[in-house]
Amino acid sequence: MAVGSAAWANKNGMGSMAEYKTAVAELRRIPTTAPETRDLIRYASLAPNGHNTQPWLFRPGKNGIAILPDFGRRTPVVDPDDHHVFVSLGCAAENLALAAAAAGRAGEIEFDPAGGGTVLVRFGTGNGGEQALFDAIPRRQSTRADYDGSTVGAPDLRLLRAAAAVPGVDLVLITERPPMDQLRDLIIAGNTAQIGDPAFIAELKHWLRFSPNAALRSGDGLFSAASGNPALPEWMGPWLFDRVFTVKAERERYSRQIASSAGIAVFVGAEAEPAHWVQVGRACQRFALQATALGLKCAFLNQPVEVPGLRADLSALVGLPGRRPDIVMRFGRGAALPFSARRPLEAVMV
Repeated sequence: MAVGSAAWANKNGMGSMAEYKTAVAELRRIPTTAPETRDLIRYASLAPNGHNTQPWLFRPGKNGIAILPDFGRRTPVVDPDDHHVFVSLGCAAENLALAAAAAGRAGEIEFDPAGGGTVLVRFGTGNGGEQALFDAIPRRQSTRADYDGSTVGAPDLRLLRAAAAVPGVDLVLITERPPMDQLRDLIIAGNTAQIGDPAFIAELKHWLRFSPNAALRSGDGLFSAASGNPALPEWMGPWLFDRVFTVKAERERYSRQIASSAGIAVFVGAEAEPAHWVQVGRACQRFALQATALGLKCAFLNQPVEVPGLRADLSALVGLPGRRPDIVMRFGRGAALPFSARRPLEAVMV
């Protein structure tokens, strides 16, 4: 059966999942020698980002690496004020800082608002003391699948809180079922509003990749297999998407996935502006890396952040009224999915 499936995939120009996994694994390999600048940038590029657009550019310098927003890869419908762009830059900066520290070049992260906003990771001479987080970078993924429903104990929850302690960011952990159900209803309401917006659907479809070949060729986007869905020929994927991406199907999927999760983390920055969004990115990435180190999976559920009319309800639910919530992430235990692709380093270095 496997041989027949591979032959059918190649005949239809899809490429094989085996080839895809081999290519993606190369991006996540651990250097056998001391990491150099390109290795540090490769670690940074493994950070999460909206629609896997990878909206960043890395500019190496003598004393560090600057991370610039690539506004040509923004998603103006779902992210009109570039909130997700700067959160993604914060995630990448945290990866880069952890990798630099592991290489004996620990320094500082700074934000420069000039020229649209730049994150600078300055090199120093210190050694990192967070080996577990660094080791988790190649293994972290946004696992958009059902989890096993088990709980996470208090000691691990304390480790998650401690890892995510970044100045200017509040973390609210929701592990009780009644508030999780309330948050589920907000997530479903946001998802329903988005599905009803033709511009949102058009933007989402632009970033979908259905076959291994398409995902590797672009090096970006949301590959169906990385979301727990089957790989398909590119001509078939959009046709099937239009028929299965419905309000009812998505409501059932999110209800099931949230019910199977151990909890939901909500990150809220002190201010609603790029410098604090970068800090939020750092916090949520540290949380995700600590979760990975503990054998947990994470996935983003940002619909009540992305739909402005739901933000007040979300901030009230987490006890921070009047603040703008930034990131919603569920966590729990589950099986790994195929990793997402990344663009070659040449495409993201300036």
